[in-house]
Amino acid sequence: MGIVSSIGHDIMGFAASLAAGKSGIGRLPDGTIAAAIEGFDADALISDKAALRLARRAPFTIQTSIVAARQAWQQAGLQDGAIPPERIGLVVAGHNTTQNYVYALSSGFRQNPEYLSPRYALQFMDSNQLGVLSELFGIRGEGFVTGGASASGNVGIIHGARLIQAGIADACLVVGVVADLSPMEIRGFQNVGAMGGKHFHDLPDQACRPFDSRHEGFIHGQAAACVVLEASASVEARKGCALATLLGGSIALHATASSEPDIEGEARAMRGALRQSGIDAARIDYVNTHGTSSPLGDKVEVAAIERVFGDRFPDVWLNATKGLTGHCLSSAGVVELIACILQMQQGFLHANKNLEAPIDARARFCGAEAVRTEIDIAMSNAFGFGGINTSIVLQRTGL
Repeated sequence: MGIVSSIGHDIMGFAASLAAGKSGIGRLPDGTIAAAIEGFDADALISDKAALRLARRAPFTIQTSIVAARQAWQQAGLQDGAIPPERIGLVVAGHNTTQNYVYALSSGFRQNPEYLSPRYALQFMDSNQLGVLSELFGIRGEGFVTGGASASGNVGIIHGARLIQAGIADACLVVGVVADLSPMEIRGFQNVGAMGGKHFHDLPDQACRPFDSRHEGFIHGQAAACVVLEASASVEARKGCALATLLGGSIALHATASSEPDIEGEARAMRGALRQSGIDAARIDYVNTHGTSSPLGDKVEVAAIERVFGDRFPDVWLNATKGLTGHCLSSAGVVELIACILQMQQGFLHANKNLEAPIDARARFCGAEAVRTEIDIAMSNAFGFGGINTSIVLQRTGL
């Protein structure tokens, strides 16, 4: 696993922040409340000359992907070449990822269009991530960019797993791309009523309030995150060490072009993930919720979880990583998969920050402090605008 986020520029830092309930949410220079990646220095974080050469010529979104992917590649031990490059896949999770890069260049282009860099022809396309990362790691297997709005991370994970299950790849990098929004995208989210922070303008660290009665919309977060998926037979053959087992995942549309969430669509995704995993809902200990801090979104998700878990609903632990990281949009599913695995490994559930008056008294939400508990099997949800509902199921290793 690898990550660059507002609460840690590597896995150890990210894990420590989760355990401490540290929030990365603050205020941008223009006054917008967000969980931005601060102090990012590609030169300091990348020691490899080839990687640094690619990073120095690339936009911020590519630079952060390089750092997160190198962490995951090295932790997985793929640098030893035991897996042929033709048997390694690459899935870039995220679309429309160059908005701020294009926006920043537009003023200069209008004044002097002849000075536009020739590299722009490659860099404005999301597929540039594929080119850079495949060149860096020598990946020659199947690769593609996949999107699903805020569910993109889970969509990428599920499709990466399918490459392995189909026998097309032995291992697959899934890279969730940082959301580098331009002022236009931020204003668009504000105008549609999706963003919060209105009543907490002077208290930015309190603005993101998943499942709290004073929630008012999501807070934008930034993170690039990467996981390496690998077939169990491949792990065993090269004497690797798995961090967790991905049991299954599901994508379910609910036939809408709107941003409105849907109880049955979300429930179908969770049921589908359980069915793909071959387990009953009774075996789930913990759900890492989509939990954006949106009033309608939070309400619908709790109702969908109760519909799936029935009588067990009050016994299942719930928290929302977005309370600490903000909503990382395209990369959120990968960020939250990593958060699930770290909590399972280290025997805790992170705080559900700013949850003071829960919207459902029966739900077993984590509170203001981390909870020490063993989690054997976890579910992680991600839902996107346009009726894109996803859920994945994980099992702790050693079971």
